[in-house]
Amino acid sequence: RPVRSPRGSLAATKHKQIRRGVKEVQKFINKGEKGITVLAGDTLPIDVYCHIPIMCEDRSLPYAYVPSKTDLGIAAGSKRPTCVIMIKPHEEYQEAYDECLEEVSALPLPL
Repeated sequence: RPVRSPRGSLAATKHKQIRRGVKEVQKFINKGEKGITVLAGDTLPIDVYCHIPIMCEDRSLPYAYVPSKTDLGIAAGSKRPTCVIMIKPHEEYQEAYDECLEEVSALPLPL
């Protein structure tokens, strides 16, 4: 079952509420920003972003994996693949965000 809501990601892109890339996501997690983190499962080497889930767990931020960095890039409104994004809440798409947050929170922790 798909986790992301196309409505939510498009609205988030329009309102500049998506953080893309390891460096940017890491920076905003460290700053204490809240949001849903989505990681691409086909990123190699895994060392590129293996610390991001730990950072999310330390700060009680929800995160999920999707199979493809190409799909993740497209969902984030980019023509380029990306290995990690953070979707921040915004009142314009709050309902879709809350729905995604509920689904991501209900997922089992990856082992």
